[in-house]
Amino acid sequence: MGDIRVGACSWTDRELVASGWYPEGHRDAEARLRYYAARFPLVEVDATYYALPSTRNSLLWAERSPAGFRFDVKAFSLLTGHPTRPGALPADLRPAFARGRGRPEADPGLLDEVWGRFSGALEPLRRSDRLGSLLFQFPPWLAPGAAAASLLRRCRERTAGWPVAVEFRHPGWWRGEHFAATFGLLAELEMAAVAVDTVQSLPTSIPPVTPVTSARLAVVRFHGRNRAWGTGTKEERFRHTYTPEELTSWTPAIRAMAERADQVHVLFNNCCGRAAVHAAETMSHLLGGPSTEAGACEATARRGPA
Repeated sequence: MGDIRVGACSWTDRELVASGWYPEGHRDAEARLRYYAARFPLVEVDATYYALPSTRNSLLWAERSPAGFRFDVKAFSLLTGHPTRPGALPADLRPAFARGRGRPEADPGLLDEVWGRFSGALEPLRRSDRLGSLLFQFPPWLAPGAAAASLLRRCRERTAGWPVAVEFRHPGWWRGEHFAATFGLLAELEMAAVAVDTVQSLPTSIPPVTPVTSARLAVVRFHGRNRAWGTGTKEERFRHTYTPEELTSWTPAIRAMAERADQVHVLFNNCCGRAAVHAAETMSHLLGGPSTEAGACEATARRGPA
């Protein structure tokens, strides 16, 4: 049985900070991470999607987290084909971005430079064994096909040697005749498929399949089950309080994934108030993990679930 780690998709989300989950005396940047990391063995870094990370922050995250803790880091938006604000780039790269009219494929050199800075800033996490994976979350308009497969291959070339997880937002990747081809491509590239939990009543709903395409890692991300998924504001899209019954329905699949992968990362993205951390606490208990009191991450690092 592989090691199952459970956590939330942010420890700095404004609604979480404002919810009172962090007690008095634990609300500055250092204290928040130390408090979070004493209760969970895993967290997702969301800020790196919106702006390039810094080496300084990676060093601080490594220093402020215990051995055995892992950060799953979202790839910068320019690297996944999402719209990117010019202001999200360092000032010296903005002229090249403007010349390409915001289309990264117009300037391969710009992509090379962005990837170099992105990966370089994460080296402290990698060296300290704190990097869980790089998460490439692709946009809903990336449909399965030859062009998309070429993009995935280029991403793998840039990330050679890195642990990579891939989440598709176009439902076609895991439907019907495309399932086998998607599975085979990710397995060939040694990229971990991300299973998702989200509302299932919309045309854009991603099937709740759990393919394990890498012996190294499997990932499950819980986005909530709000019908505003894909259409509402961020708060509306992710507002959902998971019930114990909803989470229990996933435990057999997660355990089965752990039989095929060395590690399974289970992350909650229903980041409204305390909803994500409460769901993560409940899931940890349902999976037979350690208590989410202080020292949980060290215990999780030592053993898998019961």
